Order: sequence, then C-alpha cells, then structure tokens
Amino acid sequence: MTFDWAVIVGNWKFLILQGLVGIGAFAGGTLRLAIPAIVLGFMLGVVIGLCRLAQHPWIRYPAVLYVEFFRGVPLVMVIFWFWFLIPQMTGQRLPEYTVALAAFVVFEAAYLAEIVRAGVQSVPRGQIDAAVSTGLSYLQMMRHVILPQAIRNMIPSLITQFIVLFKDTSLASIIGYVDLTKTAQIVSQREIRPFELYLFIAVVYWVFTYSMSRFSRRMELRLGSPMEGPA
Repeated sequence: MTFDWAVIVGNWKFLILQGLVGIGAFAGGTLRLAIPAIVLGFMLGVVIGLCRLAQHPWIRYPAVLYVEFFRGVPLVMVIFWFWFLIPQMTGQRLPEYTVALAAFVVFEAAYLAEIVRAGVQSVPRGQIDAAVSTGLSYLQMMRHVILPQAIRNMIPSLITQFIVLFKDTSLASIIGYVDLTKTAQIVSQREIRPFELYLFIAVVYWVFTYSMSRFSRRMELRLGSPMEGPA
C-alpha cells in the first residue's frame, strides 16, 4: 500500500475551512455546529436538571419524562425525526444546519440535565441550610451558593459529555450537512484516497478532544475540584 498525503495538502482548505470551521460555499462546519450545540444544550440541560429537582410534581415529572425519553433513543433517530417528520408536520423543509443543531441540543440536554442534577445534589446540605438562613431567595441561592459549588463537581462529567457531543457531530453528515466527515467523504469519492483522508480527520478529532480533556484537567486543578484524581 502506498500513501499519497498530497491529497490532504491539495484539499486542506476545503477540509479545514469548510469542513471544520464552516467557512465556504456550504452552510456547514463541525465547530459551527458543535459550539452552539454545547452552549445551548448546557443551558437547556441546566433548566431541565433544576426542574428534575423541583418539589412540584407538575414541574418534576415532565422533566423526568424528557430525560428518560431522549436517553432511551439513538441520536441518529432524533436527527431523522427533525429531518423527516417536521417537514411533514409543517409543510416546510428545514435547513441541514437547523435540523442538526436542534437535534443535538434537545438530545444532549437530557444527558447534561442528569449531570447538573447530580452536581447540585453533591453540594453539602449544610451549605443549603446556611443559604436559607441568610434569607436568600431560591434564585439567589442557586446563583451564589449552589451552582458555583456544583459546577466544580460537574467539570469532569461536563467535559466528557462535550467531547462526546463534539465527536457525534459527524452524524450530521447523514442528512448532507457538510462537516469535517462529509468533506472527507466528498474528497474521497473524487480522489479515491479514503485511508489518508479518514486518518487525517481522525487526527483532527483527536486533537480537539484531547485539548478539551486537558482543559478540563486544568480547570479542576485551578478550581480545586473535589473530584480531581491522580494525574
């Protein structure tokens, strides 16, 4: 077997600028999808996670149903729901980017909600009692006392889930979204050099996920997370 790495050099703009960053003729890009999905998914996950801890059943039970439902179905199925069912219901086809982003946000929020719930429950009860005794409202207590401590405990699990989300963005290529995986497929069909192309994008994915893992470790050390382990 001979290797021709010139296929990477000759197509690096399409692979990196279009496939990874999202700069080009197509509305694609792995980072363009992953970053908003992480931010919006985390925001929705915080809301659902706090709803799971609510005392009122009419708030808690819908959140429980949401989490259990989306954790029980494959991500690819959620993508197909948005891609096929919503156009049938609304009569209008959504762009690939909108479909992929919506599917990732609602799916990942279910997992992030469980991380948030576990993080909040890890805060010592004494901290909560002390906050209540000072007269803080529920929102003030969450903002100033509970969430800052909970986030320190959540960092390893959050980064792990963000890494999973980043890698799972490759599934968006099944609906034609031009991400890093899709650009490799397009170039491979033209150049017939699948090994070099897929090895290259594997390295790109690894660089980003490893960087996220190291960032998580530094954050744990800086914040003094009680969940930190041996290096």
